[in-house]
Amino acid sequence: MSTEIGKRFKIRGVALASEIVQYVLIASTLAFALMTAGMKKTLYAALSLGGMCVCLGGLYWTMYAPYVGLFQMLIYGGAIVVLFVSVIMFVRGDQNE
Repeated sequence: MSTEIGKRFKIRGVALASEIVQYVLIASTLAFALMTAGMKKTLYAALSLGGMCVCLGGLYWTMYAPYVGLFQMLIYGGAIVVLFVSVIMFVRGDQNE
């Protein structure tokens, strides 16, 4: 009987840790989304968009969708944000001259 109680607490402890990770990821995703919408500099907005995509991929990962999370992190958090940043840097170079 004592082993059943121990198993319940361990399972609840793991579930609680997973919930805490999900809450942290949700809060950081919302923070990055608000930073993306509220930044005046477009470079910082694009970088916070990348942070939002990475946190969203981590949130997918915690909801047992690792392939969706991996694709979210790699494609959106990596390739699309690099494309945005490079376009911003090219356009900014023309404005300074």
